[in-house]
Amino acid sequence: MSVDDDLWTAVGDSTRRRILDLLLTEGGGTATTLSRQLPVTRQAVAKHLGMLLRVGMVHVRPSGREHVYVVSQAQLARAAAQLSTVGATWDARLQRIKGIAEAIQHGREG
Repeated sequence: MSVDDDLWTAVGDSTRRRILDLLLTEGGGTATTLSRQLPVTRQAVAKHLGMLLRVGMVHVRPSGREHVYVVSQAQLARAAAQLSTVGATWDARLQRIKGIAEAIQHGREG
């Protein structure tokens, strides 16, 4: 599985992660309702939501004059799978480094 750099750039921002947390907790929200819970303006929230929309982390549905944003469960699962893959790759790398360090240490002791 390849890593989607655009996705990770989007969720790498702490404000966007907080927005995702709020959307998951509340089952959705608008730029207005989210901005009431964040230390940024409604316009800033709208820009962050636009980025999350572009990478597919959220869907938008019209509700009257508002746009309600909801987290994409499929994209969230995809992100979790990518993170798991990256974690496993780094675990394997660290084990190899540990093996090399132990071999060096044993070479000095022997």
